[in-house]
Amino acid sequence: MGEARDGVARRGLLTAGALGGLMAAAPAAQAKPGGSAGAGTQHLSTPPSAIVETRSGKVRGCVRQGVHTFKGIPYGRTTAGAARFLPAEAPAPWKGVRSALSYGPCCPQVVRGGWQSDETAFIYDWDDGYPGEDCLRLNIWSGGVTGKARPVMVWIHGGGYETGSSQELPAYDGERLARKGDLVFVSVNHRLGAFGFLDLSSSGDSRYAMSGNAGQLDLVVALQWVRDNIAAFGGDPSNVTIFGQSGGGAKVSTLMAMPSARGLFHKAIVESGSLLDVGDTGYTKRLAEAVLKNLDIAPGELGKLASVPPMALVAAAEKAKNAMPKPPPGKINLGWAPVVDGTAIPGPTWANGAPALSANVPMIIGTNLNEFSPSLGNTTLEDIDEDRAKATARSFGGASPAAWAAFRSADPKAKPVEILSRVVSAQFRVPAVVQAQTKARQGAASAYLYRFDYNPKTVLHGRVRAFHCAEMAYAFDNVDRCLNATGGTAEARALSARMSDAWIAFARTGNPNHKGLPHWPAVSTAAIPNMLFDAVCTVKDDPDRAQRAALA
Repeated sequence: MGEARDGVARRGLLTAGALGGLMAAAPAAQAKPGGSAGAGTQHLSTPPSAIVETRSGKVRGCVRQGVHTFKGIPYGRTTAGAARFLPAEAPAPWKGVRSALSYGPCCPQVVRGGWQSDETAFIYDWDDGYPGEDCLRLNIWSGGVTGKARPVMVWIHGGGYETGSSQELPAYDGERLARKGDLVFVSVNHRLGAFGFLDLSSSGDSRYAMSGNAGQLDLVVALQWVRDNIAAFGGDPSNVTIFGQSGGGAKVSTLMAMPSARGLFHKAIVESGSLLDVGDTGYTKRLAEAVLKNLDIAPGELGKLASVPPMALVAAAEKAKNAMPKPPPGKINLGWAPVVDGTAIPGPTWANGAPALSANVPMIIGTNLNEFSPSLGNTTLEDIDEDRAKATARSFGGASPAAWAAFRSADPKAKPVEILSRVVSAQFRVPAVVQAQTKARQGAASAYLYRFDYNPKTVLHGRVRAFHCAEMAYAFDNVDRCLNATGGTAEARALSARMSDAWIAFARTGNPNHKGLPHWPAVSTAAIPNMLFDAVCTVKDDPDRAQRAALA
């Protein structure tokens, strides 16, 4: 999940079910100044303290304004050639000191379609990096490598299960959150698309029994690396929060149901990514068969897969995915996704209730008001009339006239494009509320629900709205790295201070409350309180109950 697609934008988001040709995009924001406004002179050095020893060898990073930064550290071996589709292996040890100053390769993937829209490219300010199958790399920002054990936050990027990277958006930079929270921020790359989720389990070759979950298992290996190494970087392996947005939120949700991940994390945050189940086994196997057919490889010739050029595999996978049946309006289809294989993922993840494996893991769960912002990148849609907006909501969001009426009655003065945005965005909102309620019913740990509503009206005449990925600039205290989307106003910075403090408090204690916010209660079996993050933050009980009910 990182960007609306199916038509104009081909990468990101939950990948399909978007407004197709109507919308030109949707992942997060940014320009690149880097410190806070008025931060003054910036200092960077590579002192001896920036050399840290891992179990595989020493790495050298840098120190900027007190934050130790290490990039591109291998947490697994290359997955190219004969290692394709197989479970990741521990990194090979190295001698001497390995330089860790720049991001590593990203998993090969389709070209980002969002570049075709000038406004979309401006808002998101992507850095697509370079592709390579030696992509099991992670990045670390630490408030200090000595002195005490700091909370650890492990960030998992969006892009569904087929695109994205740990560097694609300026909001992903962990320096400011590490400094402000005196914590350790980790981000990871892993296998995507066919490289990570090609389900060859029915091929008869036991090596590929878990190939349909290889990319998800990469994340487990990354968390094992964190457990074994993060103390050397000043982190506390007994206080780890995993968090992700869009597809990253879906990956977080799935990790909570994986036995191999149990005990590797202690808190979880799901931002616009409450996917309550994984891929259907029939679908994943048909998809794999189609990929093999496109490559002219017979089921008994899987050895040939090792020599297929990476971008040829990407092309064959994209062609196969696009030929698969499409979901009905209002349903999100990831295309590529993990699958219940009986081992890595033993059974349904959230469909039958909150996973017992992670019962004691508290959560923050939420969405943005305008996950789909139709006129971003298409100014003509800002003045769409009511009839056309209503018809579009039905075609793409599956909304009945009664559902449209419910959303309209909640805000009679809103423009039709705004109502359209909220209706279609409900495909994110509904499962988020369900996930929080499910966690609350489990009763073992708290679930805090939010909605991000803020619209930086100084940018693009207010057409940006609370778009898909917008919240990250604020939650990570990166308003200034994301000026293209936030505007960098005093109001935006004040919201960022409140929201990032909530994420920091949660990483420390499992409770996001702090003195800068109104009291934020957890969801219970009797109430569904929401923190509404806006210019003025408020708490409301179940603010969109009627609208969700109308969509049922």
